[in-house]
Amino acid sequence: MATYPKVKRNVLLNPGPATTTDTVKYAQVVPDICPREKEFGQIMKDMGEDLVKIVHGDLDKYTAVLFTGSGTINIDSTVSSLVPEGKKILVLDNGAYSGRAAEVAQYYHMDYIDLKLPITEPIDVAKAEEAIKSDPDIAVVYCCHHETGTGILNPIREIGAVAHKYDKIFVVDTTSTYAMIPIDMDKDNLDFVMASAQKGLMSMTGLSYVVGNTAMIEASKNNPTRSYYTNLFMQYDFIKNKGEMHFTPPVQTVYATKQAIKEYWEVGEQAKWERHQSVWEALYKGLDKLGFKTIIPREWQSKLVISVLYPDDPNFDFQTFHDYLYARGFTIYPGKVSDMPTFRLCALGTITPADIEDFFVVVEQAMKDLKIQVPCVYK
Repeated sequence: MATYPKVKRNVLLNPGPATTTDTVKYAQVVPDICPREKEFGQIMKDMGEDLVKIVHGDLDKYTAVLFTGSGTINIDSTVSSLVPEGKKILVLDNGAYSGRAAEVAQYYHMDYIDLKLPITEPIDVAKAEEAIKSDPDIAVVYCCHHETGTGILNPIREIGAVAHKYDKIFVVDTTSTYAMIPIDMDKDNLDFVMASAQKGLMSMTGLSYVVGNTAMIEASKNNPTRSYYTNLFMQYDFIKNKGEMHFTPPVQTVYATKQAIKEYWEVGEQAKWERHQSVWEALYKGLDKLGFKTIIPREWQSKLVISVLYPDDPNFDFQTFHDYLYARGFTIYPGKVSDMPTFRLCALGTITPADIEDFFVVVEQAMKDLKIQVPCVYK
């Protein structure tokens, strides 16, 4: 087995890309290959099957459709491809990432409903049902599993049951839960989910994928063609018949993701999820010790992202605080709650509670050096 120099390890507490293993990094170092070769096509075929199996999907019922791009390409693809002529998409909008689906519909001049809900609460299933049954033209219901901007976890199994009660297609953005929180396509009442390689699989950026109901994908060929590059049926059909992506895939990222999937199976679904939870618990332990406040009740959280309120301290400046930590190998991330000054800490990637203990040693030193009061002050 080849050995390579160790790469400087940064602990990324941002919501993706995530901290990766060296074995995933070096999996990109491969002989050059044309992505139209059968050898590479077989890698993508095997990967597609694994991507379905990770969410406990039946390969006779569900298919993975791979795209080159960030996670937003999945939103673009599902929103633009799955809504029939004369029908609407209902977006259950309780945060920045579900709201992005409404923006996509707007830019394609589609008929859509942007049901704005409180961003600091899980989606109210009763309000979702009220919206679904009030308009028979709704064909697709869309929401986020985990609103990464806040850390809210939405009740997708219950929402999916309601969507299916009224014969709607249910699409869920699982970008920041796939391969972390266990997901089951049938038990969770899901028709389509999506993610990107750099999130839960802890691979590299550039590869995204939609896992969806094959019959629904095939039926979507009769829908209006609103996009060329992100048309879901076109990409599915090309992969099915040609064994390759329609357009050039991110070759090195595919190799990295092949290795990341291997490591996912080696760890196991439950053990991996328990590690992410333990990192979340370690983050809260450190925050509580230093007196930081958070904005979302813990019982509503995904156990993957924590939104932390800025202290009411004249010496606290997020950018200065960020830069101090970044220079020492730790990355934190701005918040996405418009009316609240927050930053985010995330339990993604190949990090452990020991990393978080090291992180808070640096945080406490930063507070002392930057003359931020310990414990934090809130008015």
